[in-house]
Amino acid sequence: MAKKEEAGLALQQLKADLRAKDVKRLYFFHGEEVFLLQHYLQQLKKLLIEELTESFNYHRLNPENFTVQLFVDAVENLPMMAENTMIWVEEVDLFKLPEADRTKVAETLCDIPDYCTVVFTYETTPWNPDKRVKKLWEAISNSGEIVEFAKQSQRDLIAWVTRHFASQNKRIKTELCAYLIDITGGTMTALRSEIVKICAYSGADEIKKSDIDAVTEPVLDAAVFDMTNMLGQGKYDAALSKLQLLLKMQQEPIAILASVGSQFRQISAARTMLDQGKGVFDLIQLTGMREYPAKKAMDSARRYRPEFCARAAELIAETDYKMKTSFDEKERLLEMLILQLAQEARHG
Repeated sequence: MAKKEEAGLALQQLKADLRAKDVKRLYFFHGEEVFLLQHYLQQLKKLLIEELTESFNYHRLNPENFTVQLFVDAVENLPMMAENTMIWVEEVDLFKLPEADRTKVAETLCDIPDYCTVVFTYETTPWNPDKRVKKLWEAISNSGEIVEFAKQSQRDLIAWVTRHFASQNKRIKTELCAYLIDITGGTMTALRSEIVKICAYSGADEIKKSDIDAVTEPVLDAAVFDMTNMLGQGKYDAALSKLQLLLKMQQEPIAILASVGSQFRQISAARTMLDQGKGVFDLIQLTGMREYPAKKAMDSARRYRPEFCARAAELIAETDYKMKTSFDEKERLLEMLILQLAQEARHG
């Protein structure tokens, strides 16, 4: 919780800096919510760089063209016919540079001129600073602002989705917003593209579930939840058909198994909450799940006994071991797992 609060404070500080038009010299942007990351990167650029002089004062570096000397030169270059320069460095892991380069970068980060703002962004490269590399880490932590763009809360996302549909003159109910968030994985990047498709498909003023289902392909976790939910409802053939469909869609068997394991861990946690007389918000507090998937997990857990949840965990672990150690086809092992789970579910 403390880490989330710290990340939220860093983002709030960035927003305040932009409002006050008084931004820092050095930023490190990372996190799952790429849409927000790109949004605030562009807000910084809009504030600092004039369109007419962009070619002189805006420098973009990436792993293909990055060198320490090029970076240092960009930092030291005086602005031309403008007040500021900006450097965007994307996907460069400073901690993996040779020692001499790390030392030079650390010295540069500690002495960025007042006219220059440097932003390092990490969308696909993990932000995993090696604090043992003391000189570089001290330069980053003392001189820079580290801003994490985490997935937004369900409440904030529902408001955001509602606004985006409204901008297209469409209405959508809160429960359908939650449904859309769940099946797309809950990132603004995915939601934005799906909203465009749904609005183009729907000819009505109000969005229906059928509109969403017609054009939106659920992410793997959502599809796997449907499969596990079918087991709880006694729809064993439908669960097997769902698995076969996922395999036909070229989903990796090991990824499907990982998602099945994650779903049953959530269901098991929900079953424990139910047995202790607790509810949805206790589950959210325990697992960090959003409200909509937490409610779904609680509904599924009501159909399973604790003994089934324990047996499901054993079967999933056994299948994982076989996938990694045997020569059996992974697809067949997954099908056998679903059949075994179905058999266990029949017995309660």
